Amino acid sequence: MRLRLILRLIQAAKLTLAGLALAFMMLESRAAAVDFERQAITVALTQEPPNINSMQTTDIVSYFIIGHVNEGLLRYDQRGRIAPGVAQSWQEEPGKITFHLRDDALWSDGSQVTAHDFVFAWRQVSDPASAAPFAAIMHPIMNAELVQSGQVPVAALGVEAIDDLTLEVRLQRNCGYCLSLMTHATFFPVNEAFYQQRPTSYGAEVADLLYNGPFKLTRWTHGSALTLVKNERYWNRDQIILNEINVAYITEDNRTRLNLFRDGSIALARLGAETVRDASEQGLRLRTFVSGGVAYVWFNHRPERVTANRKVRKAVQLVFDSDTFVNRVIAIPGYKPTDTFFPSWLNGVNSKFRDEYPPVPVSPDPVAARRLIEEVRQEMGSMPEMTLLTVTSPTGSKVAEYFQGLLRQNLGVDIKVDQQTFKQYLEKARNGQFDLVMSSWYPDFDDIVTYADLMASWNPNNRGRYFNPEYDQWFSVLRESADMKTRMQAGAELQRIIIDDVPLLPTAETGSAYLQHAKLKGVIRRVIGQDPDYTFARVVR
Repeated sequence: MRLRLILRLIQAAKLTLAGLALAFMMLESRAAAVDFERQAITVALTQEPPNINSMQTTDIVSYFIIGHVNEGLLRYDQRGRIAPGVAQSWQEEPGKITFHLRDDALWSDGSQVTAHDFVFAWRQVSDPASAAPFAAIMHPIMNAELVQSGQVPVAALGVEAIDDLTLEVRLQRNCGYCLSLMTHATFFPVNEAFYQQRPTSYGAEVADLLYNGPFKLTRWTHGSALTLVKNERYWNRDQIILNEINVAYITEDNRTRLNLFRDGSIALARLGAETVRDASEQGLRLRTFVSGGVAYVWFNHRPERVTANRKVRKAVQLVFDSDTFVNRVIAIPGYKPTDTFFPSWLNGVNSKFRDEYPPVPVSPDPVAARRLIEEVRQEMGSMPEMTLLTVTSPTGSKVAEYFQGLLRQNLGVDIKVDQQTFKQYLEKARNGQFDLVMSSWYPDFDDIVTYADLMASWNPNNRGRYFNPEYDQWFSVLRESADMKTRMQAGAELQRIIIDDVPLLPTAETGSAYLQHAKLKGVIRRVIGQDPDYTFARVVR
């Protein structure tokens, strides 16, 4: 079996020297997928976590780690319901939420998690000097926007430690989704004394983070492996069965992960289009999961970029077809075509938002698209080559090649593909070093705001720097109104603007096809929160 595994790994890596080295490294670190006696599992990640500082993280790979090793005031239970975390109870009043913290919530060094840890973290996020990418998520808190714009001091933020175990949160406006916000990593606590000893390296290594969640990180070999072990100081430790989650492999290659699963080296394998077919042909039990995100193409709206021209964006929209993209390019069960940035699972007033406010679809029209591009050529004198930024991965390559061919064939536009490692991709996206960038957005909480705010002009995650006063106006109605019908009508207006002005191009609702070891039980796949969630998983005989 060992020889067969290494041959498969080498084959998946296309027999390169780097692939050979990877294969031997994987073989050397190989562990059993599941171990009943030790209650240990071995899994793989597709990417190296770029940053496990909860105040700065934006990507789902880092959230996967953070969600297992840290915990906020509230969390999600096995059924996806909001449940107590560090807070054992809370009261909602007009303009205020008071959280009562449990006295047995401890950091991994044995110190108590206190209300002061939340005050410190939230102030750090809101401090304009921190440039926290998710700072806008705190806007419902009193004075958050004024603090983040530098108009009032950080101490004016509406959060106060009444005592060590009582946290008072004052709200700027009505907020029907504020409890859901508390499950997001940006609202997690940070121990101030620990942080101040390492402000520039916090979260960069195992020793540079304190843990208050179900697990703690004990090993992090960058680029190759991480180990999470049960946190003996976690307040709910008696309900945690797994003793170890061993991330023994970090590989973007779908076939490598399939081979590792098939040879008993990992307990769960995410699949790509080609490995879905292989797994099905080999009689493996395929599982699917609608992951709740939206894949899309960001357009760069900075004045010096050609994509700031609406005609260019409309032309791309008019040659794109989501059905073709999902069924022929992605070809992974669970993915769904879409005409909107708001996914089908979002709730409206009485049913699903998409049912109550169906988007007006845009039918492909290559003739009209070419006419728009010709107008741009005449206005500018020529149509410059555009850069498409994506991640170096099999799926990233396939999608980039598709768009490259689509625009060249239908519009006569040249596209240069810029493939980067995950970390470099995030950096270039933040800095606006693209014309188009392949991306995806996953929900942070259970409300349409979690998608709509991405295009608000003040949001740091607005990578394309889209600015539309009408959009901001309707978003304010969505965010601030207490009436559900008024909010959803505002959402419908935002949907109309997205389709008409094309700040971005939705390409698909995301899904996942995966394999799971028969002896691994209790894994939670969820739209919101870390996914997969192994917190309450176990290995059976």
